[in-house]
Amino acid sequence: MTNSSITRLCIIGATGSVGSSVLKVCRLFPDKFSIHSLCAHKNIETMLSLITEFRPKKVLMTDHSAASELRSRIGDSCQIMGGLESLEELATDSGSDQIIFASSGTQAITALQKALMANKNISLANKESIVVAGPWVMPLVRRQDQLRPLDSEHNAIWQCLRGEETKTVKRIFLTASGGPFRNMSLKELEVVTPVMAGKHPVWKMGQKITIDSATLMNKGIELIEAMNLFELHHSKVKAVVHPGSLVHGMVEFTDLTVKLMASYPDMTLPAATAMAFPERLDMSRISLPEFNLTPLNLCFEEPDLVRFPCLGLAMEVAARGGPYPALLVGADEIAVESFIRGEISFMQIATVIRKVLESYSGKDPVDLEESIFILEWARNKARLLCK
Repeated sequence: MTNSSITRLCIIGATGSVGSSVLKVCRLFPDKFSIHSLCAHKNIETMLSLITEFRPKKVLMTDHSAASELRSRIGDSCQIMGGLESLEELATDSGSDQIIFASSGTQAITALQKALMANKNISLANKESIVVAGPWVMPLVRRQDQLRPLDSEHNAIWQCLRGEETKTVKRIFLTASGGPFRNMSLKELEVVTPVMAGKHPVWKMGQKITIDSATLMNKGIELIEAMNLFELHHSKVKAVVHPGSLVHGMVEFTDLTVKLMASYPDMTLPAATAMAFPERLDMSRISLPEFNLTPLNLCFEEPDLVRFPCLGLAMEVAARGGPYPALLVGADEIAVESFIRGEISFMQIATVIRKVLESYSGKDPVDLEESIFILEWARNKARLLCK
């Protein structure tokens, strides 16, 4: 770091919903963070405005044509890089102190590995990199708190575990709002449309993750992610429905005491916690009401696995391990895409995923390349089923 008071950031996935929360923190604390580099796929207009605002030294558009157009529109004001092949270079650049992985999908996994090996601090909001590639990512973490979870639930568990020993953890609980269909009957769920599923009652997110939240698959994938992040057996990782969405995670210890982390549901809060660690920032600068304990709703429910079979499938996968996390991620990706296009119904998302899981008869992956191959096999199998 050139200045110990300023953390120079590289943000991968800068134009998405999580990237927007990260940039909001940067706007609030220009004395703490500067933008060294930004990365997006092909959202040129948003990237243009970010370049004007933050003046990064480097910008990567993973879509080559988007990179070419951006280069033609801004001239020499900053270095424009193009293509996925440049992602590793960006993530290991000596000009960045912290790399924020805010993109979805598996394309940034190798860059994450390289960044860890380069001893970079990492704030991570990419589920696939841990669920699909956890066995080949987590061993690369060199020091405590080098890898900081940015998603609200895992960030909450991370905070609850500070100063604690893993052997004292009895169980952890990841909370779910229950999504927009928590009280719907099975008959009503049969006629859910993509528009209905795309409206989350609490969080504003991208379409894919919003639908995953409606099926509770997102929570199931998070259970697998938590197992890898915190080195926990699947029997110690639980999901619980918490409609109030104020408690984001809980840890029960062997002495039967429980820690929980609560806050208003705003992604800038976990983002700031990960970005500024070990410092806690004064987040009273954002427009949230003061936390009021008097009307605090701490109601919790067991998830209904009949109405939300995707969560049950993910729990089965968590117990089985091996190739099944990659199969789950690949099958879910295509099933959700097919639902959005109207090719299958809301409840058929789980049906497609189960059939993909049952169809696989191959071996366990021994490296990242084989895990990605299994992921792609699941995608292709799901496409066939959705037809």
